[in-house]
Amino acid sequence: MAIKPDRVELQTDVSFFMNTTATRGGVASVSTGGSGVAMDDASAVVAYVASTSGAKPVGVLLNDVVNLDLTRQHINWHKDEVQVGGKVTLLQVGQVTTNMVVGTPSAGAVAYVGASGNFSATAPTDGSTEDAVYSVGRFLSSKDADGYVKVAVNIA
Repeated sequence: MAIKPDRVELQTDVSFFMNTTATRGGVASVSTGGSGVAMDDASAVVAYVASTSGAKPVGVLLNDVVNLDLTRQHINWHKDEVQVGGKVTLLQVGQVTTNMVVGTPSAGAVAYVGASGNFSATAPTDGSTEDAVYSVGRFLSSKDADGYVKVAVNIA
């Protein structure tokens, strides 16, 4: 489990698709150059980016994206699973408790998008003067014994 159920959802977005498997709780970024504007535009795709260079965070993934043979078993709706290529729910404003974090954040530090969709307390250094675009919120705690941290998300 990458995200605990004690979350606060103030603003979510359901207009993006995800074409790779992923565990909920990480920061999803736009993965195509020209993301669509319509609710069902196939070019509106997000992913966990491997490198933060040029990453444009959209929200925190609230679904597990799985690749199942749907002729043999069904999606587990109670676990909030979504089939690869389906629409995902992204938290843009709210609060989550997740273990998808790299480094050692401290309470009050700015949270940035890190590699592989993780949260990071270190700002990306890709030579850009727009490091603020990588900011996804603020850490509200340091890591606990299980590696979870509470994050106030504000991706607007």
